[in-house]
Amino acid sequence: MVNQRLYELHASICKALGHPKRLEILDCLRAGELNVKELTEALAVSPSTLSRYLRTIHSTGIISKRRDGQNVYYHLSDPRVIEACDAMRDVLLQNLETGAILAETIQK
Repeated sequence: MVNQRLYELHASICKALGHPKRLEILDCLRAGELNVKELTEALAVSPSTLSRYLRTIHSTGIISKRRDGQNVYYHLSDPRVIEACDAMRDVLLQNLETGAILAETIQK
């Protein structure tokens, strides 16, 4: 039963990362804390759209927020999330490279 709950929680994190803009948000936060205005400008999305993305990611605990007056700042809860994203990207790039080599070989 415990393993099942862990799988469910793991799936919810993967689901939260399952959108290109949400991954882009994490990439923006890689360098440190940003407020909503800075994220809106960096991602070229409306505040309401950004709010939806942030709510989804925040609900999993991947990012945290703090309020300073009227500004809300977001940051990564744990930098290992970026390491995991980087590892997945490395696998993707490796697969793309392997696929390109295979396609090149087949075309010859």
